[in-house]
Amino acid sequence: MPLEQDVTCAKRTINKEIEALRCMEADLNQSLSDALDIMQKATGRIIITGMGKSGHIGSKIAATLASTGTPSFFIHPAEASHGDLGMLTEDDVVLAISNGGESKELSDILIYCKRYGIPLISMTKNPDSTLGKAGDVLLKLPNYEEACPLGMAPTSSTTATLVLGDILAVCLMERKGFSKTDYKKRHPGGKLGAMLLKVSDLMHKNDDIPVVNEDASMQDAVLTMSSKMLGCVGITSRQGELIGIITDGDLRRCMSANIMSQKATSVMTHNPKIIDADTLAVEALKIMNNTGNGITQLFVLDDLKKPIGVIHIHDCLRAGVA
Repeated sequence: MPLEQDVTCAKRTINKEIEALRCMEADLNQSLSDALDIMQKATGRIIITGMGKSGHIGSKIAATLASTGTPSFFIHPAEASHGDLGMLTEDDVVLAISNGGESKELSDILIYCKRYGIPLISMTKNPDSTLGKAGDVLLKLPNYEEACPLGMAPTSSTTATLVLGDILAVCLMERKGFSKTDYKKRHPGGKLGAMLLKVSDLMHKNDDIPVVNEDASMQDAVLTMSSKMLGCVGITSRQGELIGIITDGDLRRCMSANIMSQKATSVMTHNPKIIDADTLAVEALKIMNNTGNGITQLFVLDDLKKPIGVIHIHDCLRAGVA
C-alpha cells in the first residue's frame, strides 16, 4: 500500500479520535465533580469493571489511580459473578464501564451495588441504557462514530474512555495534593524510580564527609581528601559553615614545591556550588554537568550552611540517574 494512502488513513484516524475527545470536552458537567467527590470520600478502594475493550481500558485506569494515590483495582465482571463480588465492601466505590451501557456481564455487579449500598459510577455514552440508569452518577462518553472504517471496532470510544479515566486520576491528584514524594513511594523501581531519587538518598554523610577547618594546612586537607576518596575536601569556618572547597583539579592547578606548607584557605575555591538534601538527584546531576567545565561533586548543606553530605556524579550514574 502506498505511503501516501497510509498517511491519509492515519491522519483520518487521529482526527476522528480528536473530534470524539472534543465532543466529550463539550459535554463535561457537574457529574464530573460529583463522581470525583464520591471517589475522594471513599474510605475503601475504587473498583473498576468492564467487559471486552472497556475492561482492558478499565485495567489501565485502575493502575493509574493506584499509582497516583487512589487505591484501586480491576475486577472482571465474569469473575465477579463467580465469587469475586466478595472483594467488594461497603466502603468501596464501583466505576463500571460500557460504551453502549448494555453489557449483560455487568448485571450482577450492578445488582450487588444496589443491594449493599455501594456507590456506583457509570461510564457510558447512553444515559438511557441499563448501566446509565443504574449509576448514582453518570460520566457520559461521547456518542461519536468510531475511527474504524467499519464504524464497529472500539477506537474513538476506547480513546475517550482512557482519557476520561486519566481526567479522574489527575483531578484526584490535584484535589489530594499528591506530590512527587508520594509518587516516588509508589514507583521505587526502574528508571522512573531513579529519576525520583533525592540527593539525601545518595549523598555521603557523617564520617564520610571530607572537611577540614579554616586553620588546616594543605597537608591536612590532602590527607583528608585522600582518605575520603571523593576527590574533594570542604573548608569550614570556626562556626562550622562551609566557606570553600578544594578539588583534585585545584591541586593540579596550584601544584608547587611549597604547596603543602600553605593554608587550605589560600588554595580553596570560595563560594562553591551547593545543594539541598531534598533536591532531586537528577537536578544535582544537571548542576554538575552545566557548571562551566563541569564539576563532579556538590556539598549538601543544612539551614545553617553546615555540611551534612556530599553527592558525587558517580553516585548519580551508579543509581541510574541520567
